[in-house]
Amino acid sequence: MTVNNDYNEIYLTYKNLVLKAANLYSGNYHVAEDITQNTFMKLYIYFDDMEKEHIKTWLYNTAKHEALNYVKKTAKEICTKNSDLELYMTEIVSSSEEELLMRYKNIENMELHDRIMVALMEKNRRWYDAMVLSYYMKVPQKVVAEKMNIKIEVLHSILHRAKDWIKKEFAVEYEDLYLV
Repeated sequence: MTVNNDYNEIYLTYKNLVLKAANLYSGNYHVAEDITQNTFMKLYIYFDDMEKEHIKTWLYNTAKHEALNYVKKTAKEICTKNSDLELYMTEIVSSSEEELLMRYKNIENMELHDRIMVALMEKNRRWYDAMVLSYYMKVPQKVVAEKMNIKIEVLHSILHRAKDWIKKEFAVEYEDLYLV
C-alpha cells in the first residue's frame, strides 16, 4: 500500500471517532467539524514520522486538545466594541447562577474524565480499549469481543473490573465534584 492509501484507510476508519471527540469536548458540532479537518491535516503532514500503532490514540488526543483549546480561547475572548460589551453584559445579567455553576461543573467533569481515561490507559491498556470501544465509540459488545479476540463473557469481566477500579480510584473526586 502507498502512503495515500494508508492515510485514506486511517481517515475512513477514524473520522467518526475524531468528530465525536471534538464534539464532546467543544460542545459545538460545527467547530468539531473544523477540528476534525485540522486534526487530519496534521496527521497528513506528520504521517511519515508517526508510529502507525499509536495513530488512533494520537488522533483522539489531538482532537480533544484542539477542542479544549477552543473552549478556553472562546471563554477568554475580549469584547472590542461597545455593542459587543453591551451584549456580553446582558448575557451575564440574564444568565442564572445555576447556569454558570453548571458550566464550571461541566469543565471540571471533563477534566476529571480526562484524568480517569489517562489513568485507566496507564493502569491497563486492555481495560482502556474495552471501555473506549464499548462506551465511547458505542461499538456493540459482541463486535468489541471479536475485535479483542476474546469471549463476550471475558469482555464483560474486563469492563466490570475497569469500572470497579475507576470507582475505587476516583470515587472521592467524583463525590467532591457532585456534592459541592
